[in-house]
Amino acid sequence: MADRFRITLAQLNPSVGDIEGNAAKAFAAWQSGREAGADLVALPEMFITGYNTQDLVEKPVFHQTAIAAIDALAAQCADGPTLAIGGPWIEGASLYNAYHICRGGRVVSRVLKHDLPNETVFDEVRLYDSGALGGPYAVGNTRIGSPICEDAWHPEVAETLAETGAEFLLVPNGSPYYRGKLETRYNHMVSRVVETGLPLIYLNMVGGQDDQVFDGGSFGLNPGGKLAFHMPVFDEGLAQIDLERGPDGWRIATGDFAPVPDTWEQDYRAMVESLRDYCAKTGFRKVLLGLSGGIDSAIVATIAADALGPQNVRCVMLPSEYTSPESLEDAEALARALGTRLDNVPISKGRDAVTETLAPLFEGHDPDLTEENIQSRLRGLLLMAMSNKFGEMLLTTGNKSEVAVGYATIYGDMAGGYNPIKDLYKTRVFEQCRWRNANHRPWMAGPAGAVIPERIITKPPSAELRPDQKDSDSLPDYPVLDGILDLLVDQDGSIADCVAAGYDHDDAKKIERLIYLSEYKRFQSAPGTRLTKRAFWLDRRYPIANRWRDPG
Repeated sequence: MADRFRITLAQLNPSVGDIEGNAAKAFAAWQSGREAGADLVALPEMFITGYNTQDLVEKPVFHQTAIAAIDALAAQCADGPTLAIGGPWIEGASLYNAYHICRGGRVVSRVLKHDLPNETVFDEVRLYDSGALGGPYAVGNTRIGSPICEDAWHPEVAETLAETGAEFLLVPNGSPYYRGKLETRYNHMVSRVVETGLPLIYLNMVGGQDDQVFDGGSFGLNPGGKLAFHMPVFDEGLAQIDLERGPDGWRIATGDFAPVPDTWEQDYRAMVESLRDYCAKTGFRKVLLGLSGGIDSAIVATIAADALGPQNVRCVMLPSEYTSPESLEDAEALARALGTRLDNVPISKGRDAVTETLAPLFEGHDPDLTEENIQSRLRGLLLMAMSNKFGEMLLTTGNKSEVAVGYATIYGDMAGGYNPIKDLYKTRVFEQCRWRNANHRPWMAGPAGAVIPERIITKPPSAELRPDQKDSDSLPDYPVLDGILDLLVDQDGSIADCVAAGYDHDDAKKIERLIYLSEYKRFQSAPGTRLTKRAFWLDRRYPIANRWRDPG
C-alpha cells in the first residue's frame, strides 16, 4: 500500500452549456496532474455542464451530450491518473447529479448526490432524483468518499462513507458566494471531520454564472479540524495536494495558505468577476452606462473598468436643466480618473419634443411624476439606441435600496442587461467606494488610486429630475431605510420587529408597502451580482399580484 497519495485539485471556471470547452479544461487539468505524478485529478460538481444549469439539464439532448462527453473524456484520459468529474447521469427514468470516476479509459464508478438543496438559488429537488446512500470508490488501494456539495452539509452521507471504509473525504462543490459563506463552509466541514475522524478536502469551482459567483477558496482539514491548505478565493488554479499515511491513517500534508480577503474586498471582487464573466459568457466585450455624477453610477463605472478595462467602458452623461454643474464636473472627473470614454448627450430637446407631443392629451393635468419619468425613460431610450448601434451592453445602476422600494423608473434607468450593485444597499455603496479608493489589486483592470471623487461620496443623493430634488424627499434617510429593509427583506421580519429595533412604525409600514408594490418592477429588472442569501431574483420569489400587508 502506498504511503503517499497525490490529488490534483482543479479549481476552475466552467461555462454553462459549453460542454466541449469544459471537457477541454478538464483534460488540460488531467495532463497537468499526470505530469505532477498525481494519483487522482479532481474537478468540481457538474463541471462538464457548468453550474447552475437550472432547467437546461432536463433537456434530453443536453444531458445526453454531457454524459457522452464524459465517456469520451474517460477514453482520452486512459493512460494516467484517475479522473473525477461532476456531471449528469441517467438511470432508467431518473436524472442524477453525479460524480464520475474515470480510469483505464472508462467510467468505473459513479457517486450519486443524495441531499438535494431546495432553497435560495437551488431547485435540485425538481431537477434531480436523490441517489441512494453508498460507499466509497477505490483509486488503487485507497478508498475515497465523495459527498457531493450539499451531501457534506449534513452528517448522514459522510457518516455512511466512514462506516463503509472511506479513508478520507473529497467533496466536489458548486458553492456560490454570499457574504460570510467561507465561515459557513468551514463550520460545516469541521463538523464532518469531527464526526467521521477523517481528513476532508473541499473543492469548489470559480467564476460567474448569471447572478451567482463561485468563489473557489478550496481547502483541506485534518482530523481535529486543523486547516492543512487553502487555495485562493475567486482565482482559477491547480494545487497538488499530498496525503501521507501514518499510524493513525491518512493526513493531508501542509500546503500553501492563500490569504483570505476581508468582506469589502470579497464583495467588490464578486461584483467585478460576475460582470467580467457575464460579458465573456454572453459575448459582450464592451459596456456602456449612464453617468449621472452620482455615487451609484460612479461605483458601477469603476467596477466595469476593473472588470473589462477602461478602454471597453463608455460613460454617457445625459444632462437636463436640472443637472447641476457639480454633477457634470464630478462625472467628468470620474471618467478622467478611470480613463474611460465620456460622451455628453443632452436630453432637453428630446424631452421638449415628447412633452409637446403629449400636451393635447395632458391638458388640464398638473405636472407630476409623469414628467420626471419621461426624462428617465428618454435617457433609457438613448442609451439603448447606443447599445444597439455600438454593440455595447448597457449596465443599470440601481442599488438594492432603490430596487427594493421601486425608486427607479421601469423602461428608464432600469433598462439594461446587467446590474453589478443590485444586491448592495446604499449605505454599503458609500463604504464600497471608499474601499476602492483606498485599495488596488492585480485583478483590477482599472487604475489605482482615489478614482471616485470625494464629492460624489459626500454630497446628498439626488435623481435630479426636478429643482433641488433629494432622495430624502421621497424616502427615509438611507441608514433608516436600509435598516428597515434588512429586517423586512433579509431577515423576513415583521413591522413589530422594526418597531422593536427602534424604527418608526409609519416608516416601516411605508417601506413594506413600497416593497410589495415594486415586485412587478423587480420581475422585469436586469440580473445582478448576488452578494447575500436574500438577493432579488432566485433567493426571494414573491407574487406580483399580492394583497398581503403585515397587520402590525
